[in-house]
Amino acid sequence: MNETGSPPLLQVQGLSHRYPGSRRSLRFADFELAAGQHLLLRGNSGSGKSTLLALLAGLLSPTSGEVRVQGRALQGLSLRQRDAWRGEFLGFVPQRLHLSAALTVMDNLSLPFLSVGLPPDTARAGAMLERLGLAELAARYPHQLSVGQAQRVALARALLRKPRLLLADEPSASLDDANAAQVLRLLQEAAREQGASLLLATHDGRIAKQWADSTLTAGAKTLVLPDAADAVDAATGATSATSADGATGSLA
Repeated sequence: MNETGSPPLLQVQGLSHRYPGSRRSLRFADFELAAGQHLLLRGNSGSGKSTLLALLAGLLSPTSGEVRVQGRALQGLSLRQRDAWRGEFLGFVPQRLHLSAALTVMDNLSLPFLSVGLPPDTARAGAMLERLGLAELAARYPHQLSVGQAQRVALARALLRKPRLLLADEPSASLDDANAAQVLRLLQEAAREQGASLLLATHDGRIAKQWADSTLTAGAKTLVLPDAADAVDAATGATSATSADGATGSLA
């Protein structure tokens, strides 16, 4: 509970996940995220960043522990309820952008509304494209976009329904320095403008440096995940490196 007596926006406790057929379980440090707070999730490739984001988004179910959003456990929701929750509450910029190749940019921005049975808000979509410098690209198809432009379209899609929690998985992947800096700035500014909590996963040192230097990350947290070799063996319980409570990761 925070000072007002209400639960944090996001709470992770005792969380672990083991993929089918694997002997290794990824275990994650406990943390909380207040409404409007930002968290940088750092770790090398394979350390479990994408797995943790999928757990937070309700796309995976934990082997143990729980994810609570505003005091409500995601595991207690049915698959249909999770879909509805994601549509209303969550904005997700995945590592693979998943733009539909058969649809124009504007049509891609209709999908967050159509997927939950709502009519597309073309006025808001147009305003978001304008905000991100993409207005002239509304009629283009994904194959006609640069990598940086496609990344901004994915960001626009994630922001359309004014999410309270914004997740971004390696948003600077394949981007040059200028576009990487722009994407981080856009994520931070958009989260601040909408009062959303931002959780950004990266192994990019450029992003970590800009995050540390930014005035938009005052009060932000950083969670560092160890390498995948530090995962817990499901059969023996052995692990090569864990924190004092047995969960991997250090929170600052």
